Amino acid sequence: MIAFLIRTIWLLWCWIELSVFTLFLYILAWAPEFLIRPYYHFLFRVWCSFFVRALGVDLRLHEKNRQPLPKQYILIANHPSAFEDVGIPSLFDVYPLAKEEVRDWWLAGKINTAAETLFVKREDPESRHKVLDEMIKKLEQGHNIAVFPEGGCKGRRIFEKFQSGAFDISLRTGIPLLPVFLHYEAQETFEWRHPQTLLHKLWHFMTSRNDQANYYVYDAIYPTGYTDKKAFAESVRQMYLQWQALYLE
Repeated sequence: MIAFLIRTIWLLWCWIELSVFTLFLYILAWAPEFLIRPYYHFLFRVWCSFFVRALGVDLRLHEKNRQPLPKQYILIANHPSAFEDVGIPSLFDVYPLAKEEVRDWWLAGKINTAAETLFVKREDPESRHKVLDEMIKKLEQGHNIAVFPEGGCKGRRIFEKFQSGAFDISLRTGIPLLPVFLHYEAQETFEWRHPQTLLHKLWHFMTSRNDQANYYVYDAIYPTGYTDKKAFAESVRQMYLQWQALYLE
């Protein structure tokens, strides 16, 4: 009972803290772009860290990589939940790719836009081609990007196919992929299933009986030896299936 009371008070304080910072970032997002560009991305990552804490999730980074991380990379990860939308930016300095609908989310949409999150209409070929160019531009500027190659939340198990966009970019630029395998110990609680809403999931995260989230980072995968983006994507998907067998089976 005492532990529950302490946790409740702590989460309440974290939500107050997050609410104040969210309001600050939202107001700041309306400022001219040239004024906020130098530091808004950093503040966005801090905001994501506040969000992780407010949700009460015990986020743990497991460095399985044997080699040092490259200075620049294209982060890829499986996408079983909505939590990784804040979990990944809180741990990695990346510009994430998100579905176009995120742009219209209350408060968070404006904040993500100001933080230069990349948006795509998944079912629109023109939008997909456009965002590829935008991602390459980000990389040319020296930044890192993050992509979910499953093409959205496909459940707690690795989807039958990886979209080839991130692999195409890696082949075209020579920049390696940084694979991160996401494992939520309370899989059913964290998994985003339709018709659940985002508010449903936030409540599920906060009330989970097991709040541990494990993000496993492996060695960067270089495009050397690959010539076909689809074959590259399937080869990496097989790696994810091995990690799935290791952590989830």
